[in-house]
Amino acid sequence: MKPHFHRVPIKSQNSFSIRHEKNSGFGTVWHYHPELELHFLVKGRGVRFIGDDISNFSDGELILLGENLPHTWRVEEGSDKSEIELIIIHFLPDCLGADLLQLPEAYLIPKLFEKAKKGLVIHGETRSQVVDLMRKAVNAQNLERLIALLSILKILAESQETSIIASAHAFYKSNDSETLRLNKIYAYTLTNYKKDISLQDVASLANLGVTSFCRYFKMMTKKTYNDFLVEIRISHACRFLIEDRLPTEVICFECGFNNVSNFYRHFKKVTDMTPLEYKRKFLKVTPELI
Repeated sequence: MKPHFHRVPIKSQNSFSIRHEKNSGFGTVWHYHPELELHFLVKGRGVRFIGDDISNFSDGELILLGENLPHTWRVEEGSDKSEIELIIIHFLPDCLGADLLQLPEAYLIPKLFEKAKKGLVIHGETRSQVVDLMRKAVNAQNLERLIALLSILKILAESQETSIIASAHAFYKSNDSETLRLNKIYAYTLTNYKKDISLQDVASLANLGVTSFCRYFKMMTKKTYNDFLVEIRISHACRFLIEDRLPTEVICFECGFNNVSNFYRHFKKVTDMTPLEYKRKFLKVTPELI
């Protein structure tokens, strides 16, 4: 799915942007921008789309997105803006000066930026240190802002506590009509994933016949529409499993699957784990998110 170009607002007197947002929600457009994005979710839950990855997000997640990596966040059903709080830093690779990246002492920073093109989730002590600096940087002025950003980059560049998000990265160009059509398909799927969505239903949204739509969607997203729908359903199933409030058999139908064996098969294909294995794995990593 080709995303929409987004122009990040950066004040003329600043070399980069840092914002602490409360009660503002997320934008709904699948987008990209030339700035890197350090995204700390103070509070919020839902599904995030980064590159070719569809995953859940929850309170405390810290992510670094590289330049031109398409992404969007969608809050879970029933949430409102009052349940969202985040701190975001946007900065161009050379915002601290192009010469900095050429210095031998700074050789790890370009390597970090290259890794970030696939998106990085930050874990452990690294996450704690970076979050503390981000909170302080919100109200920092002048040189303190620059020092905070450079300190953050130093910690991230030297850390091994990161996980890659997307399997590939890409640079996109798009036009408005194409963006509107794809986002319409995207929004419809997120709203109706629990229902039995037919190809005819979704093809009509794109003003295409079924055959043409299947060809178009595969060309634009590098996956079939059915694969896309299954990934969204599995991402919601993962959330239910983590919350551990419903039996797996009930989760199956809550997420739009018509039988349990079909659900297990798709879950294993998407996550490479059974639902029980996924839940056990999450319980092992939960403590570092607290």
